[in-house]
Amino acid sequence: MDMSHKSDDGKLPSRRTFIRASGVAALAGIAGCSGGGGGGGGDDGGDSGGDTTTGGDSGGGASGDTVEVLHGWTGGDGAAAADALVEAFDENVDGATLDFNPIGGGGNQNLDAVVANRLQSNDPPGSFANWPGPNLLRYEGVLGSVDDVWEENDFEEVMIQEAIDLHQQNGSYRAVPLGSHRLNCLFYNVSVVEDAGIDVDSLNSPSAFIDALQTVQNETDAIPMTHGMSGTWTTTQLWGAVMLGVNGYQPYMDFLAGEGSEDAVRAAFEATAEMLENYISEDASSIGLTQSNQNIINGDAAFIHQGNWAAGAFRNAEDFDYDEDWGFKTFPGTEGMYTLHFDSFLYPSDNPTPEATKTWLSFVGSPEAQVAFNQFKGSIPTRTDVSLDEFGPYLQETAEDFAEAEFRPPNLQHGLGVPSEVMTQLNEVISSEFTGPYNVDAATQGFLDAVSN
Repeated sequence: MDMSHKSDDGKLPSRRTFIRASGVAALAGIAGCSGGGGGGGGDDGGDSGGDTTTGGDSGGGASGDTVEVLHGWTGGDGAAAADALVEAFDENVDGATLDFNPIGGGGNQNLDAVVANRLQSNDPPGSFANWPGPNLLRYEGVLGSVDDVWEENDFEEVMIQEAIDLHQQNGSYRAVPLGSHRLNCLFYNVSVVEDAGIDVDSLNSPSAFIDALQTVQNETDAIPMTHGMSGTWTTTQLWGAVMLGVNGYQPYMDFLAGEGSEDAVRAAFEATAEMLENYISEDASSIGLTQSNQNIINGDAAFIHQGNWAAGAFRNAEDFDYDEDWGFKTFPGTEGMYTLHFDSFLYPSDNPTPEATKTWLSFVGSPEAQVAFNQFKGSIPTRTDVSLDEFGPYLQETAEDFAEAEFRPPNLQHGLGVPSEVMTQLNEVISSEFTGPYNVDAATQGFLDAVSN
C-alpha cells in the first residue's frame, strides 16, 4: 500500500477534516434531543470480571490520592489493552495511584448500570470509560468541566477535530479521548475465503457480500458469517453498516436526524434479514462477541462484521497474522467511509479525587497512553502527533483510511449517532422484532419511530 503521504516519522496524518456539512447539521440536530436511559453497545464483549487494582508511584503532593476508574475491558481484545494501559500509567505517572476496576459483561451494559447506580447514590468513581457525543446527554448535570486538563496539555492542538467537537457539553470539555475505533469493518479468515474461491476485493455491495456468503455455504463446511447474538447490540451495529452499504452516507445521516426514508430503512432490514436467516451459526443466539470472533481465529467461519476491536483480538491470538491468516475489507458498499467511534474517560462533577482524576485524564490523552492502549485494542490514537511504528500494518492502514475518508459518519450503536435513550429503543426493537423470526415491517417502523420521537 502506498504510504507516501505519511510523515517520515510514521505519525498519524494531521488532517482535521470533520464530517461533511450535511453531517454536521445532522449531528447538531441530534445533540438537541433529550438523552438518558440505559443502552446496550460496547466494544469488548468480555464475559468475566476481575480486579486490576494497581499503583503508580504514590508520592506526595496534590495528586497523591488513589483514583478509582471503572471500565468494561475484561476479555477478548480488551484485557490485553487494559493491562498495557495500566503498565504505562505506572511507568509514566508519579504522585497518583490507580484503582483500575473492570466491570464484566458484554457491550458496556453492566458498566453502564454500575455507573448509573453509583451516580444516583452520590458515590461516583473518579472516572469511568464511556462514549462522547450525544451519549453525554445521559449524564447531563453530573459531569464536571475538564477544560483545565485540555488547556494544560494543549489537547486542542493535537487531537483530531471530531474529538474536540464531541467531547464538549454546554461549552466545556467533560471527557478525554483515549482512541478511535472504526465500525464499518468486515474481517475474514484467509484460508476459508480462499477455499471458497472468493475475491474479497470484488465485494462492493451488500448484495455481492450475500452472494459470497452463499458461495461459502456451497463450497465449504465453514460458517459463512459468524455473528454473536447473546446481546442485541451486535445486530443493531450490523444494521448500521448495512444501512450505509445499501443506501449510502446521506440516507444514513438523514435517519440519525429523524428524517429517514422508509424505503431506505426497509432495504437495510431486508438485506440484514437475508444474512441472518441464512448464513449465521445455529448457536448464534447463545454466543457473544468473543466467542464469535474466535470462530474466525479457529477457521470455523469465513466472515465477521465488527468494529476494529476484532483486529485487537486477532493481534493477541497466537500464530494468527494479518494478510496471512486474517484479512480486512471495508464493509461492502461503504468504501470511502470511516464509521467513527471513540473510547473515552468521563469526569463526574462530584468527584471524590478531583486532582488525582485530572492526573489520570491528563495521562489518558498522552502519547504514552494512546500508544500503549490502542495498539492492542485494535484502535488508533486520537492524537495527530503519535508515531504508528508500533501499531503494525493493519492499524497503519486504518489511520491512512481515516485521513483519506470522504465521510466519517458517527456510529449508530456506540454513542455518537443517537442519544442513549434512542439507542435503547433501537435495541428493544431488535430484541422484540428482529432476533428470529425477522419481522422486516415491524422493525422498519420501530426504527423510524425511535429516531423521530
